[in-house]
Amino acid sequence: MVVVLVTAASVQDRDGGRLALSRAKTVMPSMVLVWADGGYAGRLVAWVAEHCRMTLDIVRKPKGKVGFSVLPHHWLIERTLAWIVRCRRLDHDYERLPAHSEAMITGQ
Repeated sequence: MVVVLVTAASVQDRDGGRLALSRAKTVMPSMVLVWADGGYAGRLVAWVAEHCRMTLDIVRKPKGKVGFSVLPHHWLIERTLAWIVRCRRLDHDYERLPAHSEAMITGQ
């Protein structure tokens, strides 16, 4: 795990993405490619290229594909989230502040 960022539910994914990716670039300057889902498409792609000097690759369903489709690289994220949720303490929102949730994940 490179960086953990917990935000309020009112924060858009793209806005949280800016914060997380700028922190990730600081922690791991050698990072040059990030895969993301369609929720991060749009202006964030150009912002990441300009400010973080990384490529934000949006993973999409193959054209013409109807219904469920296994997307490349998504299983990595889904597996990680499944492991985190298996931890009983992280199954519900017991923490009062986002920093407390981050500390539970990182062990700080």
